[in-house]
Amino acid sequence: MFGLSPGHLLLLLLVVVLIFGTKKLRNIGEDLGAAVKSFRKGMQDSEKSDPAQLKADPPAEAPASEESKRDGTP
Repeated sequence: MFGLSPGHLLLLLLVVVLIFGTKKLRNIGEDLGAAVKSFRKGMQDSEKSDPAQLKADPPAEAPASEESKRDGTP
């Protein structure tokens, strides 16, 4: 793996822990885990939604422009 031995990986891990600290790394891990969990839940929810319902929703109407309000035209 890119010419890195297990000793190199341990040294790299030690440097990262010294720079960021264990508390910061734990928070990063928790945030990353929560993001992945939320993403998976969102993917499952979108698969469960009814495609017919999505097509049945009418498009939103655009608001009237200022010129048409002044002219009295719709």
